[in-house]
Amino acid sequence: MPFTQPVFPDVDPEEYARLPMRERMEILTKFWAANGYGSPYMLHIIYIAKFLFLSSLLGLLIVTSTSPGVGGSLHISSWWNEPIVYQKLILWVALLEMIGLGGAWGPLTGHFKPFYGGARYFMRPGLLRMAPWPDKVPFTGGTRRSVVDAVIYVLYLASLAVAIAMPGVKDYPHPVGNGGVVNHYLMIAPIILLIILGLRDKVAFLCGRGEQYLPAMVFFLILDPTDMIIAGKLLIVVVWCGAAFSKIGKHFESVIPPMVSNTPWTPRAMKLSNYRAYPNDLKPSRLAWFMAHVMGTILEFVIPVILLLSTNWTVTIVSIVIIVAFHIFITSTFPLAVPLEWNILFGFISVALFAGHPNEDGFGIFDFSQPWMLPVFLVALLIFPAIGNFRPDLISFLPSLRQYAGNWATALWTFTPGAEEKLKRAGLPSSVGLHSEQIRASGAPEEYIKIMVEMFVGWRSLHTQGRGLMSALRDYLGDDLDYREIWEGETGANLLLGWNFGDGHLHNLRFLETLRECCGFEPGEFVVAWAESQPLHKPTQEWFVFDGALGVVERGTWNVNDCVAAQPWLPDGPIPLNVTWRADRSAV
Repeated sequence: MPFTQPVFPDVDPEEYARLPMRERMEILTKFWAANGYGSPYMLHIIYIAKFLFLSSLLGLLIVTSTSPGVGGSLHISSWWNEPIVYQKLILWVALLEMIGLGGAWGPLTGHFKPFYGGARYFMRPGLLRMAPWPDKVPFTGGTRRSVVDAVIYVLYLASLAVAIAMPGVKDYPHPVGNGGVVNHYLMIAPIILLIILGLRDKVAFLCGRGEQYLPAMVFFLILDPTDMIIAGKLLIVVVWCGAAFSKIGKHFESVIPPMVSNTPWTPRAMKLSNYRAYPNDLKPSRLAWFMAHVMGTILEFVIPVILLLSTNWTVTIVSIVIIVAFHIFITSTFPLAVPLEWNILFGFISVALFAGHPNEDGFGIFDFSQPWMLPVFLVALLIFPAIGNFRPDLISFLPSLRQYAGNWATALWTFTPGAEEKLKRAGLPSSVGLHSEQIRASGAPEEYIKIMVEMFVGWRSLHTQGRGLMSALRDYLGDDLDYREIWEGETGANLLLGWNFGDGHLHNLRFLETLRECCGFEPGEFVVAWAESQPLHKPTQEWFVFDGALGVVERGTWNVNDCVAAQPWLPDGPIPLNVTWRADRSAV
């Protein structure tokens, strides 16, 4: 792979554009299996430089220099287990995420030029926002960001910056490290502001990873240092175990092969070994199954539980080494959500909490100062994952703690030629254009723009839901699908919402109805297939087809086993669909 130039499928771009959708997906999925997105090595170096220098080194410099008593940033031995460093690094990453400089940054998430959304959107009145419960929570209705929304967002960023900048306090009857802890009162403003911001716009809340950082900030506010450390351990273990639990189903096996294929340092033979028989059979191999369910599911569940309960120093250290290696491996694969900062932070937290404050030294989960804390905190941390696994329609996959497990709400968007231009009527920042415009501005070859946009669709087709979504589109559109522009739904949503992380709830029916109201599509110009995550207790997923002029025109379910059994490009035709409702098309 060239250092500065991307790699493209070995096909004439003009010929590619004339091929039927099935043949285009065959080209893209086979290319992805061997090359990933085909990004030049330089892009990955940019990502590495960002999280090493901007996120990590700059963050450490700021955190240590604003925390008197912990020592300089280069003197790791003096601050690695300081409670205030642990606290401030969480606040620092929360700040980066909310600005848009953390996960979901850069071309690997569809942000070609500029590389991020975040602040470009959340500070700009008039752009779209998506309230989670606009019909139930007063003062959250509407779909446009107001001046008040922008002010709340800026105040939230400022409140995090203040908490990071202020020195720690030590007014406790027992030692709190050399730097103390973040002043409790400095947590009040960010907690309140993040909740208000989230009720007004779920996109901003999820962008700031509120499902993980909000509980941490609550612990910083209400707990003394020892209880805070113990609660921090409980929080990170619940996050790990929630992710592990969500990987038990049939979806996660299909996540591993395309993720490994996108790893720049992985030899081609290793990439292809994750598929049964490249190029004719791209279903996951036994190696992919082992990586998914032994190195993934089992490891991510067993090791955190050991860390939470271990009182043996050797066992604790070995477990920490394993979990840190786990996060380094994820970081090295450059998964499309690109949550690099999150993984580096969790690797650091593993060391700081479990090695820096061992369970046997009074920091175990049974050492809370009050007996009610363990059950109350555990229930509070598990309630959203419990509901979300059985009712994924009610809870986003992030609060459900189903990170990168393959069981996502997803969508594919299709346009008749030129119809995508109407999306601009919904509102875009002046610096952001459609993907074709961004790619063109980034200097990529004009003739490969279509391939670069549809490469994300090929990636989706390597996952279970992509086969179902493509089947629903083929069933509804017939041969017309072959002549359409097709986008991966989340990369489409990031143009209008400023952030994406694999969560189809960001661009659900309410979002699509908003586009229907403001874009002026004619019947058939904009057709979307959208699917909900698979509930824990059902073998099926629910889906619908949406027309940008008519609304929902078809609903149904598919069996997940049928998606698993199909090849990504559907050479045997669409998977079986159970259509439960269909609009009368003759009346259109």
